[in-house]
Amino acid sequence: MAVRQADVVLVGGGVMSATLGMMLRQLDPSLDIVMVERLDHVAHESTDGWNNAGTGHAGYCELNYTPETDDGDVTIDRALQINAQFEVSLQLWSYLVEQGILPEPSTFINRTPHQSFVWGEKDVAFLKRRYERLSAHHLFRDMEYTESPKDLEEWMPLIVNNRDPMQRVAATRIKHGSDVDFGSLTRSMVSWLETQPNFELMLSSPVHYIDQRDNGRWKLRVKNQKTGELTKLETGFVFLGAGGGALPLLQKSGIEEARGYGGFPVSGQWLVCGKPDIVQQHDSKVYGKAPIGAPPMSVPHLDTRIINGEPALLFGPFAGFTTRFLKQGSIFDLIGSVKSTNLKPMLSVSKSNMDLTRYLIGEVFQSHSDRVASLRNFFPDAMEEDWQLRMAGQRVQIIKQVDGGGGKLEFGTEIVAAKDGTLAALLGASPGASTAANAMINVIERCFPEKIKTPEWQERMKELVPSYGHSLVEDEALLTEVRARTLSTLKLG
Repeated sequence: MAVRQADVVLVGGGVMSATLGMMLRQLDPSLDIVMVERLDHVAHESTDGWNNAGTGHAGYCELNYTPETDDGDVTIDRALQINAQFEVSLQLWSYLVEQGILPEPSTFINRTPHQSFVWGEKDVAFLKRRYERLSAHHLFRDMEYTESPKDLEEWMPLIVNNRDPMQRVAATRIKHGSDVDFGSLTRSMVSWLETQPNFELMLSSPVHYIDQRDNGRWKLRVKNQKTGELTKLETGFVFLGAGGGALPLLQKSGIEEARGYGGFPVSGQWLVCGKPDIVQQHDSKVYGKAPIGAPPMSVPHLDTRIINGEPALLFGPFAGFTTRFLKQGSIFDLIGSVKSTNLKPMLSVSKSNMDLTRYLIGEVFQSHSDRVASLRNFFPDAMEEDWQLRMAGQRVQIIKQVDGGGGKLEFGTEIVAAKDGTLAALLGASPGASTAANAMINVIERCFPEKIKTPEWQERMKELVPSYGHSLVEDEALLTEVRARTLSTLKLG
């Protein structure tokens, strides 16, 4: 059997692999890149429009990124970090649009105001303090705050119509928020890559074997599920961007850095509105506060989406307990991921997160009426017959070993890289796809350390992302410059 040699193998056909493949192709067109995807087309799991939140996560409306402190203050560091990282993605997409690599921006990103909405004295006080802290920073200078019924009727008519006039409510808004169809974005990037020399896409081809040879190169074996053909790959660098499937592959790799990592899978569901006249009345993403004990991916929101060019209105997500790592995965995924190297951290997390487990199981057993009752906190006039339940994607939250051998449940994303830089994997969920460009720059810096230092790669990286090497959190003038460009190019202004 012949061995297919490659410089780079990307495992998974989602937004992370597509972004890394695109950046590497721009940095060095001579690289021979192979992308392998277990399904019969790309962007069909976590990246798919129905399986992804679609929010261009920038910290504008997501209240879980600005936790309240014990003394009543609000911490904004994470929101600043996520906002700056999303700006990196916007810069990359702007460059690709300007070069004609990506199509008309509205095919994958659309201006959709990001709004937060709360009710009750305590949460109104929290939102006002959050607004004061964030709007004082240049990244969030465009944020608006209101308690005015007139403003709220303009901003979110579905939410305020027929609401109790005695209930105290408040909202914030950023007009230049965005809705991103990451499925369409990824398919556009992969379609362009397929037109380039030295790029191969292998569909219906799950990885069955991965091992590092003595010379440092990696051997992979993939089997085409349609033809039964077995292909051997050998490469100097592997990226595991397979969503929930990345953890099992990382474990198979045997790298020391994978020790202690486990996964906690969470499923999701949406209520989807089936009445076009209701869909047309809402044009924003309105986020509230998550129930106590809920994972961050379960922050409730009434959400305008553009999926494959069609408008949609969703509410949720409703979390659920699952043992699958992928929507089209196996019920044995969780059990199969338990190894001697992560058993103690996983047992520690399961013991210390019983409230979360009970919450997820409770979500599973909710009735349609229960879910619509939650929706009425946002849309008082919601009728059960106008909304249908639809399955969303699977997410695998990170379980990470801590000092002493115990474990900690993480709700962010994390890159795990081999010390020799020949393999990297992306684990975790939110904010995920929105920060793909920043995450893949991290991969390039860690795994191609000598090349990224060369003048050629430095110059090209600054063409892709003009703010590269600088902090948008600290540099207000640079933020003003790059944001003006991206809002114009991507038609978000």
